Amino acid sequence: MRSLTEQDIRDSFVNCSKGEAKRLAVPRDLDERPWEHLDFLGWRDPGAPDRSYLVTERDDRLVGVTLRFQTSQRGFLHRSMCSVCLTTHPGGGVTLMTARKAGPAGREGNSVGLYMCTDLACSLYLRGRKIPESGIRIEESLTSEEQIARATGNLHAFLDKLYV
Repeated sequence: MRSLTEQDIRDSFVNCSKGEAKRLAVPRDLDERPWEHLDFLGWRDPGAPDRSYLVTERDDRLVGVTLRFQTSQRGFLHRSMCSVCLTTHPGGGVTLMTARKAGPAGREGNSVGLYMCTDLACSLYLRGRKIPESGIRIEESLTSEEQIARATGNLHAFLDKLYV
């Protein structure tokens, strides 16, 4: 992914108003992000524990999405799998992220959801740059490039649902 500016990020959101995009908390460490290892930029809102944001490149343009999630943690005996990168995590490491749909459907309160890594670090897990809390990732027969392509496809399928 190419490096992004604060203005790039604010201009990319498709499921919130321009005023909401102007007010949301953008990461202050954009210059320090490992852009070459990211398929999307994801972050949690430090001022709103139930909000996250995601920005990715799609068809040569940026698409930003506001997400909400339940903040309660599950017990550590329970394991869940991220629908994007297929990394498994114990407890609250995977969360149902919901996004208000774009356009009129979103203004009517319609939303879509996806189980994702709570820390939104899917790209780093896929590349072995971050280790899940469990210390392991399920070994696959796919190459790293194939896993990244699958994860990107999974994310794009979710984004497509924002417009339906």
